[in-house]
Amino acid sequence: MIDIKITDEPLNVSECLAAAADIECGGTASFIGAVRNNTRNKKVIRLEFECYKPMALKELRKIADEAISLFAVKNIVIHHRIGVLYPGDIAVVIIANGRHRDAAFDACRFGIDTLKETVPIWKKEIFEDGEEWVSAHP
Repeated sequence: MIDIKITDEPLNVSECLAAAADIECGGTASFIGAVRNNTRNKKVIRLEFECYKPMALKELRKIADEAISLFAVKNIVIHHRIGVLYPGDIAVVIIANGRHRDAAFDACRFGIDTLKETVPIWKKEIFEDGEEWVSAHP
């Protein structure tokens, strides 16, 4: 099962976990990305996420399909929030589950790493003294 979503509403981790739940799976792993209050010793006021939604959804689907194929996980959930987010807000949730924990952990790491490389979602950081668009590649 694949559950992909891009929304400007707050993400619900419990809903993501419930969507991925499966009694055939013994391992469930999650990645939750939240907005930090500090980047490079600068106070973050807020982040603004924008995306080209049709292409972003297509790319998220490709990531999920590939994670299932590569790591033999059964279910994967990838939800990303767009719009204005503040420190502490959740920006992305990835849940993977499969028969074993290693596959679930590997699928989650693959999901977030590939998302940052390929999905057309852009982030602008707003600081006390200015703003800047952030490259997806740290």
